[in-house]
Amino acid sequence: MKAIAWALKGLAGLTMMSSLAAGAVGLDTTGVVKMAPPTPQRMYLVDPAFNHMIDGRLHIVDGDSERYLGVVSTGYSASVALSPERKEIYVATTYYARLNHGERTDVVDIHDAETLSWKGEIVIPTRHAQAMAARNLLQTSADGRLLFVQNATPATSVTVVDLQARKVLAEVQTPGCWSVYPSPTTRGRFSAMCGNGSMLTVSLDDAGKVLSRKQSAPFFDPDQDPVFTNFDRIDGRFVFVSYHGKVHELDLSGEEARALPPWSLLSAADAKKAWRPGGYQLVAIHEASKRLFVGMHDKGEEGSHKNPAKEIWAFDLASRKRVERIPGHEAGVLTVSRGDAPRLYALDVEKNRIVQLDVSGPKARPLRTMKTIGETPIQLELQ
Repeated sequence: MKAIAWALKGLAGLTMMSSLAAGAVGLDTTGVVKMAPPTPQRMYLVDPAFNHMIDGRLHIVDGDSERYLGVVSTGYSASVALSPERKEIYVATTYYARLNHGERTDVVDIHDAETLSWKGEIVIPTRHAQAMAARNLLQTSADGRLLFVQNATPATSVTVVDLQARKVLAEVQTPGCWSVYPSPTTRGRFSAMCGNGSMLTVSLDDAGKVLSRKQSAPFFDPDQDPVFTNFDRIDGRFVFVSYHGKVHELDLSGEEARALPPWSLLSAADAKKAWRPGGYQLVAIHEASKRLFVGMHDKGEEGSHKNPAKEIWAFDLASRKRVERIPGHEAGVLTVSRGDAPRLYALDVEKNRIVQLDVSGPKARPLRTMKTIGETPIQLELQ
């Protein structure tokens, strides 16, 4: 009987093999598909992967359903930016020939934002700033033609990349100045914040030649009240906050930066309790409602500027009045979606936890605490 059973098994195996050979069971195939059309809640989460930094990630997630849509490899210590129309993803990063050592190559990787497919690379000088991911390290021009890459060796400069021609256009020296803030009106113009509290503005011609370098008068005192280099924008103006809670709005459209009169987030009672801004990506603006959100903590002191939010304060930018105090959710990163139904995303970078809030009405309403995404995310952008 055992012999008959073994014979039957062997026959079944031969039959299966014959069926496979005859094409009865189709072979798996691979391909590329487009993601569903994006909503304002599509999330781009930059994750340097601190435990294995040669293998950073960009996670793309649907904020409505929490569905994980895909991942882009970002190499070592990458900066990430999206094209203005959100059709391409740019990753300025470093690769080493032996993963963590060997010959260094810096590139701008270009990915299709609909399929996440790699479209190509532009080799750039090996001076790309290997710093914690932040939006002020990589920005496109307002029309999306140029890409500005912050360099540090530690001497500071900016590599200007022509995204249409797919080549490096120029490297501009910016000694003593840091970050890239592109002009909202002029393609070949960007500004950088300088150590003396001023703003340097550089204007370039179409070939990348410097036409002018204009340095503004200092608009803050770096010894008494430094300004966070993180920013957001409204109506073409760049908005910054200082360590002690001053709001600085700058018009960077012209050949020289123009600072508007600063104003304070704090009342006398707030100042007495030493409330201060804190975090990494700590300001977020919803342009349509002219609402500013800032991560705040009390009992602030020297060195507390990276403290997570005990509260998130909401301000009406037209009246410069605080309109709401929202639980902070220990957020170190804030961003808000565009459109008529804004949602505020508060990322606790220590616990890797994102709380999503509906801020379309007079009072913020918590929607969900999202499941953990990635490993050590530090920057969050939306569609």
